[in-house]
This record gives sequence, C-alpha cells and structure tokens, in this order.
Amino acid sequence: MSKRDDHSDKPRVPENPKPFAPFGVARSERIYHSPWCGLRRDIVRLADGAEREYHVFEIGDAVAVVPVLPDGRIVLIGQYRYPHGKTHWEIPAGRLHEGEDPAEAAQRELREETGYRARRLEPLPGFYPSNGITAHFAHAFVALDCEEVGALELDDTELLTVKTFTRAEIGLLLDSGRIEDAFAAISLMYWLRRSS
Repeated sequence: MSKRDDHSDKPRVPENPKPFAPFGVARSERIYHSPWCGLRRDIVRLADGAEREYHVFEIGDAVAVVPVLPDGRIVLIGQYRYPHGKTHWEIPAGRLHEGEDPAEAAQRELREETGYRARRLEPLPGFYPSNGITAHFAHAFVALDCEEVGALELDDTELLTVKTFTRAEIGLLLDSGRIEDAFAAISLMYWLRRSS
C-alpha cells in the first residue's frame, strides 16, 4: 500500500458551494459615512436584468481573541453594550487600525481589555458575523500562556470587568445560551473543538 493510500479513509473537508456570478451594480450612493461606520445604497442588477435596492453597512475588519492562561482557564470580559443595554460575557475584540496586522491587533486588544499578554498567538478560523448586510470580517485567535502585565487601558465608553473561567464553566455558559455575543460564542466554540 502506498503512502497516498494510507490516508484514503480520512474524511475530507467538503468543498464550498460553487460560486454564483456576482450581482452587477447599476449605481451606488453613500448615505452616511463616519470614522466608525458607513451606509451605502446600491442598486444591483440581477441575472434577468431586474434592478433591486441593497443596503450595505460598511465597517472595518476586526479581531476576536480567546485568552487562555497556562493552567487552561479562559479569561472573559463582562462588557456593557449600549445598543441593547445589556452587560454580558465576551472575549477581547475590536477593530483593526488602518494598516494594522490582525495578529498585532489581537495582542493590542488583549492587552487593553484584560491587562494580559500572550506568549503565543495562534489563528482560529475567521468569520463574517453579519454577512447579509456587511463584508465586515472577524479574524479570530487563541492567545496561549497569557500572563497579567498591567492595568486595563479602556476608552471612556468601555465599561467592563475581567474574570477567569474553567473550561467546564465556559461549556456551561455556551450550552445555557449565556454567551450571547457572536464574536465570543463562535471563537470559544472553535477553540473548545480544537483543544478537546
């Protein structure tokens, strides 16, 4: 049996679906723009020639970081979110600065929002948290062997607290639906699957 045949029983990752031809754009109008976000109205042309209105929310790419301590505990932040008025458990996350490498942004957000620094940073699969309305992409990472190095460095609108949880507690939070933030839920699930 050849080396190539040794791996024939291994399941293969299914392929993505065959891509559709993109919509044509008849015209585009910027409705709103700020340093934080933008809103664009596109008139798209369908394959049959019909035109439809499509609103696109413009927001820069982001990072999401799962901080893991040397003993395996995971660091979460309890953060207040103004749009819905809730405080819930999340992971450090934030937007990339212009020209910033995602791994550098991950280390920066980890340091600012938890006071920890990672000795090792490994990529997790990234994701589009709201791809029906935006091309906003989240680069996910696991920060391994984190060590506490200083105080939090928060913006004046950031209200948060830092707490560590065991792997079992993270599982219970996920299973109970208490991790309502998509960045946290998706990244934590990727990490738990990878590290099991």
